[in-house]
Amino acid sequence: MRRALVLFCVALTGATFVPRASASGGDAPPWMHALVGATLPAYDEKTDAVLLYSETNVTVLSEDKIRTHVREAYKILRPEGRERGTVVVYFNPTRKITSLHGWCIPSQGKDYEVKDKDAIDVAAPFEGAELVSDVRYRVLHVPAPDPGNIVGYEYEVEEKPFWLQDIWYFQETDPVRESHFSLQLPPGWEYRASWFSHPEVRPSESGSLSQWVVSDVRGIRREPEMPPLSGVAGQMIVSFFPPGGTSRKNEFANWEGMGSWYQSLVSGQMNDSDAIKQEVSALTAGKDTQLQKMQAIANFVQRDIRYVAIALGIGGWQPHAAPDVFAHRYGDCKDKATLMRTMLREIGVESYHVVINTERGSVTRESPAHNAFNHVIVAIKLPDDLKDPSLVAVMQHPKLGRILFYDPTYDEFMPFGQIGGYLQANYGLLITPEGGELVQLPQQPSTMNSVERVGKLTLDDKGELKGEVKEVRLGDRASAERRRLRNVTRNEDRIKPIESLLAGSLPMFHITHASLVNLDRNDQPFGFNYTFESDSYAKNAGNLLLVRPRVLGNKSSGVLETKEPRKFPIEFEGPSRDTDSFEIALPPGYEVDELPPPMDVDYSFGSYHSKTEATGRTLRYTRAVEIKELSVPVSKMDELKKFYRMIASDERNTAVLKPVGAAK
Repeated sequence: MRRALVLFCVALTGATFVPRASASGGDAPPWMHALVGATLPAYDEKTDAVLLYSETNVTVLSEDKIRTHVREAYKILRPEGRERGTVVVYFNPTRKITSLHGWCIPSQGKDYEVKDKDAIDVAAPFEGAELVSDVRYRVLHVPAPDPGNIVGYEYEVEEKPFWLQDIWYFQETDPVRESHFSLQLPPGWEYRASWFSHPEVRPSESGSLSQWVVSDVRGIRREPEMPPLSGVAGQMIVSFFPPGGTSRKNEFANWEGMGSWYQSLVSGQMNDSDAIKQEVSALTAGKDTQLQKMQAIANFVQRDIRYVAIALGIGGWQPHAAPDVFAHRYGDCKDKATLMRTMLREIGVESYHVVINTERGSVTRESPAHNAFNHVIVAIKLPDDLKDPSLVAVMQHPKLGRILFYDPTYDEFMPFGQIGGYLQANYGLLITPEGGELVQLPQQPSTMNSVERVGKLTLDDKGELKGEVKEVRLGDRASAERRRLRNVTRNEDRIKPIESLLAGSLPMFHITHASLVNLDRNDQPFGFNYTFESDSYAKNAGNLLLVRPRVLGNKSSGVLETKEPRKFPIEFEGPSRDTDSFEIALPPGYEVDELPPPMDVDYSFGSYHSKTEATGRTLRYTRAVEIKELSVPVSKMDELKKFYRMIASDERNTAVLKPVGAAK
């Protein structure tokens, strides 16, 4: 079904404009009326709509012309399902909409009809979109998409394809009663179908016409921290081949060919220029090692080339020429990767494009070759003699040797030599002159993505807690804060993260001092230093004081505390290891009576260790929580739930202080 391709526009454009619709009388077509009275299973109260019928007919007329006809009809079950009455179809200079109609069959009364003339055309919903993208959207609003009614539409498009492949998205968030897909090929053509997240369905064949049908497909109920929808939804990816299978548009039939296609787009864009050579010479002047030179080039592309995406025609896939990107000082991810590779070549370092999806799980080892990528990064072939501990995001390639992955675009605050959690253990297509190869990027040690929090605090006999806390952040923990503070200039706004942390941990507090450490030094750990006071932190229980040793930070989660069983894995942002150490000087006249027990929890996906000790007149609490695996399967949900519950129990535990000399 095609709705999966365009649904994102509904949410983005719905707040920007109100589609007009001059509904007229007119009977809905017979294919829609045949759905009235269709027997449906009982759906729960969270099901907003059901896709009664979907039909996608793809007719390949030639290598340069494909016609696609789509029909879909939904029954609206709840008010939240009304958005199914908004139809959004994209078009561009190579993709023309030849017809668009919509209808509503109300539970009572006459049918409504809207036609192509009732639609409006809009640009993408971001400022300046009409200047940087030739993709536009035709929006048609079907009237009366109310509960109990059936809304449907059909449209036809003709396009000149960049490649001979199509994707049938037959599963979405709504349940599907029946979905059809047909492929009509010219005489002598062949096809190859691959199935993803669904058992293979054999087609019915009639000459050069192939037809597939699926029915009663469950809707995907979104869950917190689940894999991306594109990685779990059922799809059929079909590639078609002219006689002899020699068309350049068949490159997407496998990963190697897809890489060759992309390499053909890149190869002519990496010519250098005198200006680039001069810049590289200036950047590397005085740098004694190849590592220092690479760092200088990476920092330049990361910081001095602004992100601006101009995607006109093939420009949606082909990078702009490196000299143009350098001259204009802007470009998108593939432009920045192309410029960086060109500059690295000037110092004798070979590198490669890597196309990847920023949502880990969108592409897996089992994924058939298809255009599932939305980002481009760089793989750098490291010199054999370059061994440095700062170069962590490295894999040993059987032919290319040691290659370092680096993203000069998405996260400009990540140090050279590291990658963010969104790339770690993710699959990307490594582009080389020999073609493409699907590779899994390295997973970095958990200690490289961390928050180390150390507090030196004092408690008085009235229960007031005050003192100093120092935080040191590495990896994503550091880059996230730098990104958040990038355009913040007022000091009172810069300490918002600290206020949020304290507000989530203390009943009341007052920050007396706060400062930032290494805000503009990506190669150094980022930090917060602050002092605070918290009245009534310790609670009175007769002549006793109850003190929570875990002063700040919450590591537990209620993500699994739901009535419904989990259906999808939990996906963590990246490996991490956070530590806390709080020393609390006891108030005069008090001593420790009881301490919370230590907590030691170890699972394959993570560990948690905490301990509370009394040393002299000091209460000391330490803990470490580590996430070791980035995905936890459903089979381990009970273990993960227990893991979080034990953390929550430890975070609530209290130590008991009694007056010196008092009996137990």
